[in-house]
Amino acid sequence: MMDWLLVPLAYLTGSVSSAIIVCKLMGLADPRESGSGNPGATNVMRIGGKKAAAITLLGDALKGLLPVLLAKALGVDSLVLSLVVFAAFVGHLYPVFFEFKGGKGVATSLGVTLGVAWLLGLVVSGTWFVVYKLGKISSLAALVAATLTPLYVWLIVGDVNLTLTFTVISLLLLWRHKSNIQRLLAGQES
Repeated sequence: MMDWLLVPLAYLTGSVSSAIIVCKLMGLADPRESGSGNPGATNVMRIGGKKAAAITLLGDALKGLLPVLLAKALGVDSLVLSLVVFAAFVGHLYPVFFEFKGGKGVATSLGVTLGVAWLLGLVVSGTWFVVYKLGKISSLAALVAATLTPLYVWLIVGDVNLTLTFTVISLLLLWRHKSNIQRLLAGQES
C-alpha cells in the first residue's frame, strides 16, 4: 500500500514548475506570459538566456528522475514504477500548483527515462542530439526521440508496462507539440 503513495508524490513533484520558479528567482518575466507562453526550457532561453534555460532544463529533468529513482530504490513492481513514471510526466504537463497549465514535457520525459535505465536515457538523449545536429531544430529532435522512445524501452528494458507507459507519454509529447508539427510541415519551424 505504501508503494502506491509514490504515485501522487510523483505527480506533485512533477507539478513543480522549474520555468516559473527560475524566472521568478532570476527576475525574469513569467514564461506563461512571455515568448511562446510555454513554461519550459526553450521559452526560458528566449526570455532569459542559456543559463536560465539550463537551470530550468536540469530542474525539469530532476523532477522526472528523482521520483523514479525513489520508486526503484524501494523496489516497487513494474506497474507501480510505470505509474510513477507517468505521474511525474503528467505533473509537468498539468501541474496542480499552476492551474494545470504546464510545459510540453521533453526534459521531464528525459528525466524519467534516465530514472528507468541510464542506458535508456543516454540512447534517447543521443537520438535527440544526432537529429538536432543534422536538422538544427530542437522540436524536430524532440519529436523523433519521443517517437522512438517506446521502441528503445522495449529493446533496452523489455517491460510491457513501461513500454505501454512510454507509448502514451510519446503520444502526449506529440500532441503537446502539435503547433510545432504544423510549423515543421509548413517549413516554418526553426
